[in-house]
Amino acid sequence: MDVISQLQEQVNTIASIAFNTFGTLQRDAPSVRLSANYPEPPPNAAEDASSFAEQPKLMSAALVKAAKQFDALVAGIPLPEGGEEAQLKRISELQAENDAVGQELQKQLEAAEKELKLVQELFRQATDNCFNLKKPD
Repeated sequence: MDVISQLQEQVNTIASIAFNTFGTLQRDAPSVRLSANYPEPPPNAAEDASSFAEQPKLMSAALVKAAKQFDALVAGIPLPEGGEEAQLKRISELQAENDAVGQELQKQLEAAEKELKLVQELFRQATDNCFNLKKPD
């Protein structure tokens, strides 16, 4: 697997851990009375409170571990030779190549559209001729 795919996989892992962490905290957090207008929330069971206290620590550790793995992958990306100037030059070359290919594709698209119109016109003429041949005089 290439580095970019590994980075994407790690970003997905981080997002998954964060999503699960928030969901778990919402689900398992102790109830809190929002105002005096609301009744007192039911008390949490003792075992729930003790397991809830450990969950954020475990989830935080998993999130930090995933972030460190991401940082290690980023640090492992080889730097291109020539520095920033060489990168900018290569980007300009690629952009010019992309523009040339785009222009060529546009020309081919226009030619294909012209050919399609011609074929449609020929088809229309052929169907008109077939229809005219079948009419009794």
